[in-house]
Amino acid sequence: MSDLSSEEEAEEAEADLGEYDGERNSEGERHGRGKAFLPNGDIYDGEYEHGFRSGQGTYRFRNGACYIGKYLLNKKHGRGTFYYPDGSKYEGDWVNDQRHGHGVYTYANGDTYTGEWFNHNRHGQGRYIYKDTGAIYVGGWVNGNQEGEAELIYLNHRFRGKFLNGNPVGHGKYIFDIGCEQHGEYIHSEQVK
Repeated sequence: MSDLSSEEEAEEAEADLGEYDGERNSEGERHGRGKAFLPNGDIYDGEYEHGFRSGQGTYRFRNGACYIGKYLLNKKHGRGTFYYPDGSKYEGDWVNDQRHGHGVYTYANGDTYTGEWFNHNRHGQGRYIYKDTGAIYVGGWVNGNQEGEAELIYLNHRFRGKFLNGNPVGHGKYIFDIGCEQHGEYIHSEQVK
């Protein structure tokens, strides 16, 4: 049992949340607009409901990352943009702190993925553009990997077929800009070391 009164416990819990400057409701909870300076060095400036980050807000992480978007019960939920410390950026839907729904991810190397997300992974239909080569993958994704029917478009030809774990598999065809096609089947052989 604690010797602290409920009022002291509330003050101690509030101190764990860092400094806060903003609106409160009649129960003293953070409610409305406010700015919080968290003990770990992070800063949140936005809307609260009954003590939780809920609504529109900006969360700046001490490591340089930043999220601008919707919150629900302290979790990223709704439309939002996350800027990562490495220079990459995700702009799209969030559910329960996960990239989930539709979004665009721009990677630090300049590659981009536009499409569906499920539990933080590229999952569903999407388009991946490779900045260095200009190649474009359009098709299915499963748990972050290229999988299913897809088309891989290069500067002067394209491949249409199925992919599994990022590699072509089974029947497919190359279509060249000069008008000819090459049909075939990909068979992955085991390499002997």
